[in-house]
Amino acid sequence: MVEKIFGIIPKFKSKDELLEEEFDKFISIYSPDEDVNVRALKYFFKAYVVDQNVREILKSKDFQALHTNAVLPISEFKKVAPKYREVIPEYIKDYVNLEQFAA
Repeated sequence: MVEKIFGIIPKFKSKDELLEEEFDKFISIYSPDEDVNVRALKYFFKAYVVDQNVREILKSKDFQALHTNAVLPISEFKKVAPKYREVIPEYIKDYVNLEQFAA
């Protein structure tokens, strides 16, 4: 807020712009192989960050609940390589401030 007041930044970033930045940071650390569906990773990443229910479903490993989940349907979940289903939640837990994405 101080940066905006003093004209250092022209505007506040939208939630989607912040999510894109966070995902870019993730990709810079965990560069996916060519055969990895990056679009699916981004979808999974964003859903995990913005939706508490998705986080709870994945923490409890209640994957059946994804069949009726509008934010992260099971079809999108299956597109994510198994390795990233574990790596992304850990990365978010350690490096992303979820409070800035709360509705």
